[in-house]
Amino acid sequence: MRKKLIFYVGFPIVFLVVFYIALFGGTDQWKVKLPVLNDVKAFRFADQAGDTVTEHNVEGKVCVVSFFFTTCRGICPRMEDNLKTQVYEPFKSDSDFIVISHTVDPETDSVARLKHYADSLGVDSKHWLFLTGTKKALYEAARTSYLLDNQNDNKVKIEEQFIHTQLVALVDKNGRVRGIYDGLNQEELGKLRKDIAELLKETSSASGSHFVNGMFNNNPS
Repeated sequence: MRKKLIFYVGFPIVFLVVFYIALFGGTDQWKVKLPVLNDVKAFRFADQAGDTVTEHNVEGKVCVVSFFFTTCRGICPRMEDNLKTQVYEPFKSDSDFIVISHTVDPETDSVARLKHYADSLGVDSKHWLFLTGTKKALYEAARTSYLLDNQNDNKVKIEEQFIHTQLVALVDKNGRVRGIYDGLNQEELGKLRKDIAELLKETSSASGSHFVNGMFNNNPS
């Protein structure tokens, strides 16, 4: 009687395990995935060539997102150099990968200045965009889309705000933030590279992008 009980209880469990292995084995559904932290809001900025860039330009791409300013003499040069050598270089041949750096000082960082900065790094605009726009739109993107700054800092006047962060965000092909990393920490940069590789294997959602409309879209012109 006891053997029969074990059989009747155990067989369905074994069957379900085998069923799910057969169904999801070898697919993305079987893997432990990075958490979804946020959906990126729709945006509209200008890149280093003066072209308009929106969320539609990066749909289907894995993005590493940073915020910097060209006159920075502190953490920004180190962070951007790390992004170039440890993130951009390893993945620049993949058409589904891109780095996006936003200025936090748009009054200084004009399109022409961003072009000069990008050229000094020797990076390809197909895989690294430098964006500018209104300060309000840029700061809202940092805080409410990419979670790279404290949203409570919005309580002071925009003219008095200044974002200065070494954190970078990882966004998947569907416009979802999947991780936040310290751009100056070698261990976290290693994890970032590993996570980029995993997200590049994921397919775009059949239901389309998760970019959401926001009230802080920006027209750079």
